[in-house]
Amino acid sequence: MKNNIDGSSFGKILITGGTGYIGSHTCVELLSAGFDVVILDNYSNSSFKSLKNMEKITKNSITFIDGDIRNGDLLRKIFLEFEIYSVIHFAGMKSVSESVEQPLRYYDNNVLGSLTLLGIMAEFNCKRLVFSSSATVYGTPVKVPVSERSPLNPSNPYGSSKLIIENILRDLVLAESGWKIATLRYFNPAGAHESGLIGEDPKGRPNNLVPLIAQVAAGLREKLNIFGGDYPTRDGTGVRDYIHVVDLAKGHLKALHMIDKKPGLLTINLGTGSGCSVLEMVQTFESVSGIKIPFEIIERRPGDIAECYADVTYANNLLNWEAKLDVRRMCEDTWRWQSMTLTEHN
Repeated sequence: MKNNIDGSSFGKILITGGTGYIGSHTCVELLSAGFDVVILDNYSNSSFKSLKNMEKITKNSITFIDGDIRNGDLLRKIFLEFEIYSVIHFAGMKSVSESVEQPLRYYDNNVLGSLTLLGIMAEFNCKRLVFSSSATVYGTPVKVPVSERSPLNPSNPYGSSKLIIENILRDLVLAESGWKIATLRYFNPAGAHESGLIGEDPKGRPNNLVPLIAQVAAGLREKLNIFGGDYPTRDGTGVRDYIHVVDLAKGHLKALHMIDKKPGLLTINLGTGSGCSVLEMVQTFESVSGIKIPFEIIERRPGDIAECYADVTYANNLLNWEAKLDVRRMCEDTWRWQSMTLTEHN
């Protein structure tokens, strides 16, 4: 199946990490728009259930390969069998705290995996890539909102691994003609698909705020720990730019289309352009769920910052894209997904 948008045709798209949180939502948007996808994932932070529910949402049978992007022989077989035309690269480990504890594991998986993938892409002359980067490449912002021209100074190995890959992509575009790459720097993805069938379902303890709040509301956790209540923000808690995962997924479709029009390297922030504090998110979730969220404000975490939100002018102008779903909708969709997941387990 091929999808034509303004005269541009797309062949099979390889989605690495396609059963993960952002990957699964992007696959749903791609399939719903008529694209043909092949997913490569090793289920390191996802599950078979995610794949089955993607198929249920889209009424498609999805081509799935169980494997690791560091396996060059497997990648070569995939490119031979499916004639991959484009790649959206999500596969990577993403816990900031875990990366501090296990930096070598993060560099091995994220950087070596990306190098292996890029080498195979070059071998098969497949030079269209959308790369999943992160706002962590900025580190502590010099000022907000954070634009694509802001200084890059990651404060943990996870962010450093993303910046290393960004530098590799920049050098690759300079060295070899024909590459068409979009690097998307996400801010704080949240929410779930409106069906309640896919959402953020990490193995072990979630690293992100919204799924932690949802687990407290569902009775899976006793309380929410809020790290720091004395920041120079409107209520003392940290402020972040939360973007609905469906808006984020749609940004990938826009980027996939744009790289045909603007070859080379595009680097783009994906966020909402405004910040929400931890306490504001808790209050919104309480309003949506009707459940009081017990919390305790404890000491700040090392490396945490007071405030970070995106300047999204470039994304708005270049991609004709903007985030449309607000924090309340993120909470509503998360609570629906969490409630349905809880019902399945009971």
